Amino acid sequence: MRIEIEDLRVAYAGRTVVADAHLIAAEGEITGLVGPNGSGKSTLLRTVYRHLKPSAGRVLLGGEDIRRMTPQQSARHVAALPQERGGDFELSVREVVAMGRTPYKRAFAGEDAEDRDIVARSLAHVGMADQAGRRFTALSGGERQRVLLARAFAQDPDVLVLDEPTNHLDVRHQVELLALLRAQARTTLVSLHDLNAAASVCDRLHVLHAGAVIASGPPREVLTPELMAEAFGVRAAVVDHPLTGDPLIAFDHRATADGAPTARRARIGA
Repeated sequence: MRIEIEDLRVAYAGRTVVADAHLIAAEGEITGLVGPNGSGKSTLLRTVYRHLKPSAGRVLLGGEDIRRMTPQQSARHVAALPQERGGDFELSVREVVAMGRTPYKRAFAGEDAEDRDIVARSLAHVGMADQAGRRFTALSGGERQRVLLARAFAQDPDVLVLDEPTNHLDVRHQVELLALLRAQARTTLVSLHDLNAAASVCDRLHVLHAGAVIASGPPREVLTPELMAEAFGVRAAVVDHPLTGDPLIAFDHRATADGAPTARRARIGA
């Protein structure tokens, strides 16, 4: 299912956070949002999963304005993994993942065989099947992130909206999660801080800066040294990854985009 964002403007506390944003997430593709902190990535994603109401513009899901859908209808189409994980759940891991089936259930309806099968598969996808009986509150930050991703999978959505899904994950689980997203082949809109991960996993990127989309396109076309300087204020070279051939961004950690040296912590005894 295709996502189209048209003329989106989001403001709160008297400040415009996203201004006149246009972007597309094509059906079955992974579309990435990248940009510096405070550029509006999370705010834009929150409008897609209806946590925020835009001041202007609209989000189209399969050509239909998502605000015209009931919450239950939109929840059957869009599952979100936000940065804010909410309060600690006094539930088991399996019970948390089973919450993803809520949009399909009538009030007070119990689980059926399909629900149980989907929950089990979702836990297996994120490598948490053997932890189903543990308390969610007893998990590490990375384990909680994987359980919440399983809850999103259990929702069986057409669209996944993920805000920094690799937060709290070690390198191995970051790689596994990104590979899993590729294998899902669902329309996915994801924000990522790691530009090399974005270059590897995303079919298309949209770069946000100060609330505006300043570049869009395939990673190889978007992630240029000039954009690194403009959007992130850093000096970088873009080369081919020796293992995958994807764009690989090599940052100059000794200088900013204008060549000025970065501040360094004085050495003890210097």
